[in-house]
Amino acid sequence: MSEINNVSEEKVEVRSLPRIGSKAPDFEAVTTHGTIKLSDYKDSWLILFSHPTDFTPVCTTEFVGFQKIYPQLREMNTELLGLSIDSVHSHIAWVRNIKKNFDVDIEFPVIADLDMNVAGKYGMIMPEESSTEASRAVFVIDDKQVVRAIIYYPLSTGRNMDEMVRLVTALQATDKHSIATPADWKKGDKVIVPPATTTELAEERANDDSLECIDWYLCKKDL
Repeated sequence: MSEINNVSEEKVEVRSLPRIGSKAPDFEAVTTHGTIKLSDYKDSWLILFSHPTDFTPVCTTEFVGFQKIYPQLREMNTELLGLSIDSVHSHIAWVRNIKKNFDVDIEFPVIADLDMNVAGKYGMIMPEESSTEASRAVFVIDDKQVVRAIIYYPLSTGRNMDEMVRLVTALQATDKHSIATPADWKKGDKVIVPPATTTELAEERANDDSLECIDWYLCKKDL
């Protein structure tokens, strides 16, 4: 039930995409929990995600999925904030419909971005795919309000909730321990130590029994 009939294609403003490492664009928006500003999340991590429209099958499964991981994310000092180009009344009706059909309470707020202000700031509109619906975008914003990760999915493909948790877990581990994470890493796996920057350090790494070194530039350790 999309509330975009009064939004013409001429009103869609395509702006430059925020970059990883840049400050997240500030905003103030109407949501299902009242008016919210980005600064309200300044002391926590935030997953800001957009969906195309309310009352659609893929989006509904995603909202159920996001709610299921929400308690785990909150234990990691991470909040969820949804968005689509629908009215707040549509959002409320949809959230109530999800409760009725799935017995799932959507506890996180959803932005009603009818003027596409937030979607425009975050580059969530893909005109080649749709000029009146937001894409399935994910922005991970840290507690300093810096963009740390950006993921896009096409309208037809639902997101993987395990990956949302894994991504935030990896980013927070990187910040805390100054490490990197290998492909398919999950909590409990070995992590990658920064590559040696001198020949002396490379030699030390090769003889360090606490490390699992494939070569001087690729060494892993338990966290």
